[in-house]
This record gives sequence, C-alpha cells and structure tokens, in this order.
Amino acid sequence: MVGAIDRLVAGFRAFRARYYEQRPERMQELSAHGQSPDVMLIACSDSRVDPALLLGSEPGEIFIVRNIANLIPPYGPDDGLHGTSASLEFAVRDLGVSHIIVLGHSACGGIGALRAAISGEPDAREFMAAWTDIAADACPCGADGQVPSQPLVEQEAIRISLRNLATFPWINDRIAGGTLDIRGWWVDLDDGRLCEVDAITNVIRDIVAGSVRTHAAV
Repeated sequence: MVGAIDRLVAGFRAFRARYYEQRPERMQELSAHGQSPDVMLIACSDSRVDPALLLGSEPGEIFIVRNIANLIPPYGPDDGLHGTSASLEFAVRDLGVSHIIVLGHSACGGIGALRAAISGEPDAREFMAAWTDIAADACPCGADGQVPSQPLVEQEAIRISLRNLATFPWINDRIAGGTLDIRGWWVDLDDGRLCEVDAITNVIRDIVAGSVRTHAAV
C-alpha cells in the first residue's frame, strides 16, 4: 500500500516531469529571473483548501501565505515574531503585487475554535486562542451565550482582516493611490461556491456558482 510520504514523492515526480522535462522554460525563467507575481493570497492552512489546487495557478503566479483561519493582524511593528506581517511587507514593498486576496472557507477549524472559546468552552491549546482573537469582534456572544453561525463568523473574519490590511501604512498608501486592490473571497466546501465578501456590508456575491446572484451572508 502506498503511504502518505510515497504519494508526496510521486507528486513531485509528476511536477518535475511537467515543469522540468515537458515545459522547462517556465521554471528556468523563474530560477534565472526570480518571481514577479501580481497576486498575494492569504489563505487558511486547512488541508482542504490548497489555493494552487483551488485556483489552478502555475508556479510563480501567486505569492501565498497560509495560517490558521486566514487572519491578518493589525499593523504593529515591535520585537515580536510577525510571520504574516513580514510576508505582507515582502509582497507589497519588494514584489510589488497589485492584488491581495483574503481567502476563507466554510467549516474552518480555526473559526470553530474561536466560536468555542467565546462560548466558554475550555481550551488547552497554547497558541490558538491568542491568534484567533484577531477575529474576536466577528463573534459577539449574546446574553444567552449563543454566538453567530459558523459561516457568518468566517465571513466577518475576512472583513476584519481586510480592514486590518488598511492599517499597514505602505498598503494603505497604495490602496489610496489606486495601485493595490484588496478583496475577500469565501469558498463553500459543500457545493463548490466561490463568493466575494464585501469589506463593509454583510453582503456576499457569488463569483462561481450555478448562477451569479447577490444575497445576504448565510
């Protein structure tokens, strides 16, 4: 029986055959001249939502950062460790990307952990709570102890990350200058729907679905 590691090695062999034997010019160009992607994408670490697979991207097309619940912290330079912020800085100030997309998805474990924590469930994790607290405002707890539905929190967390993007001065300057476009997307794993999440309102728009329609977030 083929194990998990063997499948990964086989996958690399297929990648090598495609991009080094059949179509070597692409990787040769990237190796010799470096990357110049137009798009940066902040995605969740969830194994079900690999951006390259979801979007059919080629090597060198998307600068991808993945973390728990595809969150972006607010601008706050200090002596701490800021992996996502460092990636934003490199993509915007060095690579000069023209688009930043925050890509969320349904059934997100990180958002589920946030909802559980705000509901009062005990959590023995050491790092998750502090990280997902970035999106705490997406999950208000009612007087009855109830929190909003999973999709609503996922979508509002995307809006929070979009607003946090604008707190980075070198991002805000480019947004204001019209040279950087930021947007939020949400993938419904149940039916393969791709939606655009408005940064301000509670409306999402189907980008890929059976029909293009605008509706309130669900």
